[in-house]
Amino acid sequence: MNDPVKEELLQLLKVIWKSEDFKLSGTVRSRGLRLELLTRALSAVMTDDERAQLNGLPAGCRMRENAKILAPDRLVCGNYVWIGEGVIVDASGGLEIGDHTTLGSGSYIWSHSSVMANILMDNRSGNPYIVRSRTRIGRGTFIGGPSVVYPGVSIGDRCIVMPMSVVASDVPDNTMVGGSPARVIKQIDDAYIDRFKATLAPQSDRQGQP
Repeated sequence: MNDPVKEELLQLLKVIWKSEDFKLSGTVRSRGLRLELLTRALSAVMTDDERAQLNGLPAGCRMRENAKILAPDRLVCGNYVWIGEGVIVDASGGLEIGDHTTLGSGSYIWSHSSVMANILMDNRSGNPYIVRSRTRIGRGTFIGGPSVVYPGVSIGDRCIVMPMSVVASDVPDNTMVGGSPARVIKQIDDAYIDRFKATLAPQSDRQGQP
């Protein structure tokens, strides 16, 4: 290697690795987390579909950089799901995501809460006050990022959650919501979809010209 900058960087890494100040814990929890962290770091060079496959997501799914899945064994994920950059998908309390759904960049989807651990002054690892609740996001739903979905919330099929929303209660099928806390804005009915499709038609078609 003839690049002096690379040589210097390698030497710095060796110094850090050998330093007594750089200490690693040998607990079972630390070993498990370290494998997860290393895998996530290496996945930074993957494409979004490769990263989705690495995380066990099904056909057609894509997962952008810095997104992570907590408790992936408790995640039921549909096909063609898009997970944006920096999204946290927490499946520790059970999480279902339907086909053709998008989780916009920076969104947090929660299925557990540790609030009571703080209030009861017991914020240690493994405390007994964590509450887990199954969360569901339906098929064909768009979560605009960054937004937050609370534990135990059920969002229906073909819903739109506007960006910067906090979804703290259930959302029925075919509904647009927004705000903090999120409230109903409008229904996603056939007329709404037809108006959208009309905007995609060529200009000549919209004017009735050949």
